[in-house]
Amino acid sequence: MSLSLEPLIIETRQRFPHYHDRAFDIHPIEKGGSDRKYYRIRFGADVSLILVKYRVDRGENARFVAIANFLSGIGINAPLIYFHDEEQGSIWLQDLGDEDLWHHRTENWEIRGELYRRTLDEILILHKTDPEVRLPPNGPPEFDASLFRWEQEYGFQNCFQLCFRIEESRIREIADRPEFTSLAEQLAAYPRMLIHRDFQSQNILICDEQAYLIDFQGMRPGLGAYDLASLLYDPYVTLSSAEREQLVDYYLEGYEYRGTREEFSDLFHRCAMQRLLQALGAYGVIGVRRQKPEFLRHIGPAIENLREVASLLPGFSFFEDFLTELPDQPKPLPNAA
Repeated sequence: MSLSLEPLIIETRQRFPHYHDRAFDIHPIEKGGSDRKYYRIRFGADVSLILVKYRVDRGENARFVAIANFLSGIGINAPLIYFHDEEQGSIWLQDLGDEDLWHHRTENWEIRGELYRRTLDEILILHKTDPEVRLPPNGPPEFDASLFRWEQEYGFQNCFQLCFRIEESRIREIADRPEFTSLAEQLAAYPRMLIHRDFQSQNILICDEQAYLIDFQGMRPGLGAYDLASLLYDPYVTLSSAEREQLVDYYLEGYEYRGTREEFSDLFHRCAMQRLLQALGAYGVIGVRRQKPEFLRHIGPAIENLREVASLLPGFSFFEDFLTELPDQPKPLPNAA
């Protein structure tokens, strides 16, 4: 066993002394673009848990525990917290396995569709929760026009400029169009509800055929359609238009939406544009600046989704043309990190 894991073993044995005499096994788990480190710990053949190590200087990491307890308290499937050492930046939590929604991306729709519906059942509980409910303190800011504009800029700077080397003047020509300012203002005008904020297939674990939410520390007041667009326009997974429409209908029925289908469709696609710009920026930051180039392969599918969304929104043909002009593959600047 690696010497670097020895402190984690000691730390865990101290927290769980009743397993002291059991055989102990610990293995790192690769987990996306996060700066957190994950380990699976087994005590013998029948007991396992997950240890999360995080940077104590980032408040969102400690907030994970409070949000997990909050979600469990309102009836949403989330991992149980066994122990939290805030000084050491350590969380021991329920092991729900490695099977996420993404793992089912090639299943037939009968199986996949049911898993998506169970996933939507969980997020609907959150979206229907009173947004005035007391949340854990020191949370991230709610979505407003300035945050929506920040997300847009994040995508333009960290994807189109950093990864495709688009000139700043061209970036400004597109990003500063009034259509994007209007998009931010329109979305900010809708009533808020509690949202996950990163609701995509790799943040949904499937355990005993039930969906569990993870990586929810960015939860804040926002738009439910943003979460829905995050899941249904997820660049990690391909959904057909018919499958997407079925799931939108299921969500609207569960939410008991009072507006027209056309009104929601417009909001949904505006949220999809917003979310995809944020995701593209994240792929650039993680892939180039954090030097995890495997994330750059998601840029192509995200741009395809974004091009489709731009074609469906009135007034965004200029952006569809811009996306069509991009090279097939990103070409990040050398030493951009």
